[in-house]
Amino acid sequence: MEIVSLMKDGMIDDWDMFERLTEYTYKQRLHALSEHHPILMTECPWNTRLKREKLLELMFEKFNVPAMYICKNAVLAAYANGRSTAMVVDSGATHTSAVPVHDGYVITQGIVKSPLGGDFITMQCRQFFEEKDVELVPACLVASKDVVRERDPPRWTKRPGPQPSSSWLSYMVRELLQDFQMNCLQVSDSPYDEDMANTLPMKHYEFPTGYNDDFGSIRLMIPEALFDPSNVKGVGASILGVGPLVTTSVGMCDMDIRPSLYGSVVVTGGNSCLQGFSERLNRDLGSKTPPSMRLKIISANSSSERRYGAWIGGSILSSLGSFQQMWLSRQEYEESGKLILERCA
Repeated sequence: MEIVSLMKDGMIDDWDMFERLTEYTYKQRLHALSEHHPILMTECPWNTRLKREKLLELMFEKFNVPAMYICKNAVLAAYANGRSTAMVVDSGATHTSAVPVHDGYVITQGIVKSPLGGDFITMQCRQFFEEKDVELVPACLVASKDVVRERDPPRWTKRPGPQPSSSWLSYMVRELLQDFQMNCLQVSDSPYDEDMANTLPMKHYEFPTGYNDDFGSIRLMIPEALFDPSNVKGVGASILGVGPLVTTSVGMCDMDIRPSLYGSVVVTGGNSCLQGFSERLNRDLGSKTPPSMRLKIISANSSSERRYGAWIGGSILSSLGSFQQMWLSRQEYEESGKLILERCA
């Protein structure tokens, strides 16, 4: 089995794979006929017009949907948190972005992105364990293991069966590292200080092979790169931390809406589920927000709500009675073609 991504930079990159996945979803997972149900689809704020047109054509021509709508995920994340105007900070796998939303529309010239996201944190974790000679073996390859002392070499037996593909193995190792991230890593509530980090309580973690250890300062050191990438090897000086992303984005918007953006900073995305992420952002922005403006960080309590903010916002939007007139119908598509995309914010 090979595992590859159909997305690149938040946009659909492999259209054949997207078509097959959509067909599989309708037939095998939803057990629904696409021609019977309107569909709301999300897109990143920097999606290109050509990709939007291709998506519109595919859904109407191939899947015969009766109606559809395409909405920016930042707008939907704002809706999920009860806001139509907000500064949406989205930290996902491949990037972290600051997207200003005003009255349900993205202010395109204010979008600021950083290539540092969850995948970067995963890579930093992998490098750390490679330096420590810790073998990363996913649980699905482990048949049995013995109990060993802390930091002792693991004793385990491999599950019999064919050798998995390199892409599948890489995916499963990434899942293991992400579990370590969510269970052990923590964003410091102030800029990283080694003396302070050494006072942090140790966190115990056991790997599928049975190898186990206590982790201390590294728990703060790795995620610090999201907020201060200046000390990370291989990261360009032009890369902004999460706090500067927001202040730069706000500074690119009109003066009259800046107070409402600082007053509704919505935090979303799977990478924002790292412990202490919102608190650190609040601290960094607190020292940069003009005294005349009130800062408010809006972050859902549950990690699933933060991870799937755009999906939740989409479910809210599509259930509103006032939204029904916004659907792009098949009849409108047949009459006006791709021009109807102008109605999608």
